Order: sequence, then structure tokens, then C-alpha cells
Amino acid sequence: MKSRNLFVVLILAALAFACNQKPAEQLICGSLKEADFKATIGGKETGLYELKNGELTMAVTNYGGRIVSLLVPGKNGEMADVVLGFPSIDAYLNAKEVFHGALIGRVGNRIAKGKFTLNDVEYTLPINNDPNHLHGGPEGFHNVVWDVKAVNDTSIVLSYLSKDGEMGYPGNLNAEVTYTLTPQNEVKMAYKATTDKSTPVNLTNHAFFNLKGEANGTINDHLLTINADKFTAVDSTLIPFGENVPVEGTPFDFREAKAIGADLALQSENEQLQNGLGYDHNFALNKPVDGEMTLAAIVVEPASGRKMEIFTEEPGIQFYGGNFMDGADTGKYGKTFDYRESFALETQHFPDSPNQPAFPSIILNPGETYSTSSIYRFSVADSQ
Repeated sequence: MKSRNLFVVLILAALAFACNQKPAEQLICGSLKEADFKATIGGKETGLYELKNGELTMAVTNYGGRIVSLLVPGKNGEMADVVLGFPSIDAYLNAKEVFHGALIGRVGNRIAKGKFTLNDVEYTLPINNDPNHLHGGPEGFHNVVWDVKAVNDTSIVLSYLSKDGEMGYPGNLNAEVTYTLTPQNEVKMAYKATTDKSTPVNLTNHAFFNLKGEANGTINDHLLTINADKFTAVDSTLIPFGENVPVEGTPFDFREAKAIGADLALQSENEQLQNGLGYDHNFALNKPVDGEMTLAAIVVEPASGRKMEIFTEEPGIQFYGGNFMDGADTGKYGKTFDYRESFALETQHFPDSPNQPAFPSIILNPGETYSTSSIYRFSVADSQ
């Protein structure tokens, strides 16, 4: 009898242990395992953190401050993971596309030939998008481990000290980013930074979206609206000529909703589409007041009804249509990331701003605080 009772006790203990272990092993409908995100990079520990607000569920890793997963309901309540991501730290480290879901800095977008002059000093940055510097360089903010300052059910605060001279940039920059899931089904991204030496700063997030769900087909049928009368014309290396040109009468006119792919057939005759191999351009947002939080873009996926509205305090937004995806990477559901099956809408200041005097400045000086926010709001579009 004693042995039987002991056996029952052992079974119950084993079951209790297994139940207690489940939350630590599986997150987000069992598709992600916390253990697969535990690593040591540059002497710092990485992890995976889950945020929930009742309808949205988001997973974030402090490796690169990346959004790994974002579950969003459709018109019939069905959930889809609308952000492309990978199942482990190792997969991120070995991915061909290095910016998936990541925080970008010190300077998002391109700096021509990796050079700029500030206070009569010329700075040279590493080239990682020949012939230019892109998204903070090969060891930019996307490729470092951020410190987790605070985390709760709906928000996470990440911080990072970028030391003077890192990737060629001047000054010790203290950066902080807060991701919050709000009661309005928003992903709010709040950025702050201070410096001890004048330096350019342009922070953003590089999530790739498909409102049908990760790797679930083309995004060219998504309906896109961008609140911009002008876009930034670029050369063949995607460096601005220095002016924003009207969208009217061009494939870049998204002032009224249209399918992303509606005008891509014009690529053979449109120089700007040729330069970007499709859409890979900054749009100068219509801003009644500089720095005010305003609507930047709306995306609707007609079949599911999923709708994403983007609001930002930034003056621009970079629209990228998945032109360089080639199936080389496989995501967290075992599907490849293919050509024009994802898009990015990165809130930002304009490309190559340190070298473009006509563009809004991105220089942060000692004693100032860099502060900006962007919001990605999710809902279901009204039936047509």
C-alpha cells in the first residue's frame, strides 16, 4: 500500500512539475519556445518576453529589441501572426535578412558612402549596403543585446548604451525604447535618447508585415494609403537627390487606398521604381505641425479584414515592398520568406539626413533629449 501511495505521489508531482514548466517552455500558441531564445551574445543574456492585452499577443526578444511575433484577430476572430520572425536566436544569427523586427540605430536608413561632417569633423562609418552605410552599420542596434529595464503583461522597456565611436558615431548615446500594447489594440513604440557629444540619431523599428499572416502569400493585394503629397526621389543606390517630389501622376500616389501592386507593372518605365526594384522609398508625410502625432498610413488586407493604421510624430515613413526577399530565409512556421510577400512601413526622418541640408535635422546635442513615438493600431475594416 505504501509503495502504491508513493507511486501516486510521484505521478502527481511529475504532472505538477510539467504544468509548472509549460509557460517557461512554450509561448504564443506553442510556436515559440523560451529556451530557444536563451543565449549569450557579447557577454549579455538574451531572452523572449510575451506581452498581451486581451486581443493582441506579441513576443519580443532583447536581441536587437526585435518583435518576433504579433498575433492579431481578423473579421471572424481568427488569429494570424502578422510579423515575420524566426523560431530561435540561432535562426536570427544565421538569417540572410538581418533586420527582421529589429530596433534600428543609431541612424535608420542610408548615409551616402558612409560619411558625414558634423561640427567641422568628418566621420567615416562602415559600408554595409555598398556603396553606403545602412541602418547603423553591421553592428548597429539590431545586432546588440538590449538591457531589459522593466517588463509587465503589456509593456517592456529596453535600454542600450552605444559608446563613443561605436560604428563610427560620436558620443556616448543612452537609448531607451518602450513597447506597449494599449487597450486600443495598438503597438506603441516610444523612443528616447541622450548624448554627451553631438551625434545624428534616427531610431525606428524594422518589422516586416503580412496581414494575411507570416509567409501566407503576396502583399500586393493589400490596400495601402499613405498620407503624403510628396516622396523622396533617389538615385540607383537609394540615396536622395535632395528633394521631395510630388506623388501626383506617379505610381507613388497612395493618397487614396489602392492595391500595393496596382502600379508595379510600370516599373519598366518608371525610373524611381527601377531604382528601388519596386517600392523602397521615403514618403514626406503631410504634417500640419512638425512633431505632432498624425496618421501616416493605413493598410487593409481585404480577405481577413485586418487593418493596420500607423500614427507617428516623425516627418517621414519608408515604404518597402519586399523586393529583396528571395526565399533564402525560413520563418517560425517553416515557410520561406518570398518575393513581395511582406512589407515594411518604417517611421523615420529622411534618408541621408546628415548630408542633406534641406531635410529636417537629426542631430542630437548634449543637454537635449531625443523623444519620439509611433503607433501601429490594429482593427477590422468595415465591410464594403
